Amino acid sequence: MKRIMFYMAALICLTSVFTSCSKDEESLVTPSGEKLVTPTVRAALDEPNGQSPLTGILQAYPCQSESSTFFGNYVNGRLLPVCATYHITDGHVSGTNSPLSLPAGSYNVVYWATPNYEEPTFDKPAIHEPGFSEGVDVSTLYFSLRENPGEDTYRPVYDLVHAVQETHTAEDFQATLRRVVAGLKVTVTRDDRGAFSSEIKGMQVRIGSIAEKLNFYTGEPENQTKTVKFDLERSTDGTSMSNATVMLFPSAPNPMLELRITRADGSVETLSQNLTSTLSANTRLALAIVIKERFPGGNTGKFLIENWHEEQETIEFTVDAL
Repeated sequence: MKRIMFYMAALICLTSVFTSCSKDEESLVTPSGEKLVTPTVRAALDEPNGQSPLTGILQAYPCQSESSTFFGNYVNGRLLPVCATYHITDGHVSGTNSPLSLPAGSYNVVYWATPNYEEPTFDKPAIHEPGFSEGVDVSTLYFSLRENPGEDTYRPVYDLVHAVQETHTAEDFQATLRRVVAGLKVTVTRDDRGAFSSEIKGMQVRIGSIAEKLNFYTGEPENQTKTVKFDLERSTDGTSMSNATVMLFPSAPNPMLELRITRADGSVETLSQNLTSTLSANTRLALAIVIKERFPGGNTGKFLIENWHEEQETIEFTVDAL
């Protein structure tokens, strides 16, 4: 996860040249003679059970006061269209590549962060990030899904949290960030809890009605029409197929879930059903899929889904030998 966060820090702020700031740099002034201020930064995470200190990578994008017009950040005394990047531990700065360095005054700061978690998460997320220029209106910019090459499907995204906060440089720069993505973890088992046959070579999940993009300023999703795919991995004992939690842009209500089962002969069987749940921002859905094997003379199967909040639904399928 740490590797992902460091990659994300570089990914979101591609136009930035990370520069360590020394004591001398903190006393720099603008070309017009204004003294630059390096404010204290703190951050917390807004979770269903309340707020908790953020641990992860935080990036701050200063805009002009009470607007979404990007101001930029001073680096070595030069105003550049770049963000400030911080390593945050328990809500406080533990390191920085390029801190906020601004003339005294009020700024409307857009914050984006990637939290750090102990539990496993999908290790190959990807997004398209916006480009920045001097004076750009950040409400016209977006994070967007990254395509799978040669397909009309997309990859899971990073865990992203967001806030917008008007702050004066005389105060601490702090914000409570809200998660703007949803989490999804899928576990597939047989109804008898036995091992899957060696004839089952792989399983893949495709989830539809996912937002194509998030507005950079508001964090709101748009165009919930895309399909994201990810593979499941077989457990050591062969009794389950599952994934580390994937992060997704929020979905439209009742997205279509497909489970694609690939057999040894190359054939693919697809099980599909609309979920009764919606993948909303700041929610995690745990799907337990239980498949009942079709026996000779039988004609029923079962596809049981239980979500993170203990709700469940049962969908009937017929499935050949597993």
